[in-house]
Amino acid sequence: MASDRDASEISPLLGKTGNGSIIGRIDSVAVDGGLTTNAADITADVERRTSLDEGRTAQFQGSPEIQKKLKYIVPALSVGILLSAADQTIIVSSYGTIGNELKALNLTSWIATSYFLTLTSFQPLYGKLSDIFGRKACLLYAYAVFGLGCLFCGLSQDIKQLIAARVFQGIGGGGMTTVVSILISDIVPLEDRGLWQGYINIIYATGAGCGAPLGGLLADSIGWRWSFLGQAPLCLVAFISVFFVLKLPPKEEKNWKTNLGRIDFLGALVLVFAVFDMLLGLDRGSNVSWSTPLSYGPLVASVLLFALFILVEMKYAAEPFAPGHIIFDRSLFAGYLCNFFSFSGWLSGIYYIPLFFQAVDGHGAAASGVRLLPAILAGVTGSLLGGLVMKKTGKYYWLTVTAYTMLVGGMVIILLFAGTIVNSTWGLSLGMVLCGFGNGVGVTTTLIALISNAAPEDQAVTTACSYLFRSLGSVIGISLSSTVVQQSLRSYLIRDLGSGEEADRIVQRVRRSLEYIRTLDPEVRDMVRRCYGHAVRDAFALMIGITFFALISSFFIREKRLSR
Repeated sequence: MASDRDASEISPLLGKTGNGSIIGRIDSVAVDGGLTTNAADITADVERRTSLDEGRTAQFQGSPEIQKKLKYIVPALSVGILLSAADQTIIVSSYGTIGNELKALNLTSWIATSYFLTLTSFQPLYGKLSDIFGRKACLLYAYAVFGLGCLFCGLSQDIKQLIAARVFQGIGGGGMTTVVSILISDIVPLEDRGLWQGYINIIYATGAGCGAPLGGLLADSIGWRWSFLGQAPLCLVAFISVFFVLKLPPKEEKNWKTNLGRIDFLGALVLVFAVFDMLLGLDRGSNVSWSTPLSYGPLVASVLLFALFILVEMKYAAEPFAPGHIIFDRSLFAGYLCNFFSFSGWLSGIYYIPLFFQAVDGHGAAASGVRLLPAILAGVTGSLLGGLVMKKTGKYYWLTVTAYTMLVGGMVIILLFAGTIVNSTWGLSLGMVLCGFGNGVGVTTTLIALISNAAPEDQAVTTACSYLFRSLGSVIGISLSSTVVQQSLRSYLIRDLGSGEEADRIVQRVRRSLEYIRTLDPEVRDMVRRCYGHAVRDAFALMIGITFFALISSFFIREKRLSR
């Protein structure tokens, strides 16, 4: 009898045997009217494969009933998507002004990383939470927490209060994008998933495109606090819209204690402390000294805690939010690495390019924010185009490789035109457009690659884990870039200004406020701007190396069919 052929990336999930079916194979090993141990194993395998095939069929079809209501559902979700996007770009264009007012420019990286600290841990947690409590309940909870966080941020009186408020805000932000992505995966057929992700990204890009110049405009006029306070009433609008419009099948009721027991709080807590220790060590090293225990101690603890996190997820958590069989699955791991390295490199670029415009070129926050628009529009164009190409061809492998090639190429162009060969806004814009377009394509194609390679019952957790790697990459990338900028800036300033009490005073104040640069003598001011340029270029070089690993990872993604 001919041997079975295992299901491959393009073959049916239930393969045929020599006698025409797997069931025939079971009959062939019957002994004395009963099944042998091997036959029993095969029967269980048939049941598992049949269940998998049924789940895959549902994945291909989506939810036809709810698909008819998408024209009402998507507008209701749009407000939250707009807010999520606008919040990140508002910070990008106004954090320099925030640092100036709070006299803590050297600590402004914490405005972003503190948000990502809880965002990173709660995004994958929302995958399991939405399976337990329902998509709608989790989304409404996310809106409520995010809105309160916005209020707390706007009312903050110092950098410590702002960082604490951003930590709280990240708990809500983690669900605003993750749950929407899971919802769309539930509703839309797999072959159309990339196209709908493109539509969602159009909404996201609208928010991001408005957020950057709006944040700069507010910071330059009525104050940066309104960048946060203005989002609170919009969160209320999003909450009301989803509450009344989104109608989903009810979840099976279970005892609340049973539900809470299924949530991997331990894993989330360990991850938060692991990321926090890493951020603290990098911050203290770049701002104080690498030889102090407060610098290297947290870094050592961070490595140990990350190892503990993996151990908890693989061995001890009853229902881990980042299961080892998903994270380290050969078919999924490459996609997760692409997410990690691409967001680590490109989001750091988005964060520090405005600093280059403000510190080196002397532009205001609003002007710096406007200069991000081409990259943001290129990102959404790439995402939508990637979805269209996948729908037409059913392929995503070479599309993903091409996307990350563009991302690396764009980062190289940014470095070259940031003063390495010439300082050119047009050159920087070209590099940003290439990066934005490549990352836009890549974020869509890798998501589809992950969903298509995941078991149907793991779809929500697999999607949520993609956001884990994106956020983890973002927080590590921004933190590493901040470390490079602060360490390099301090070294360049000491080198060019020399030693002495006056030089030390200038170094200290320059690293805390961009406004102080304008008060310096022209010769010293030009010297300080050159030092800022060198420091940011060092960070751009780091970003090239990081995005290169995204390109390498893309070669290991596995192609799988997107329709029957």
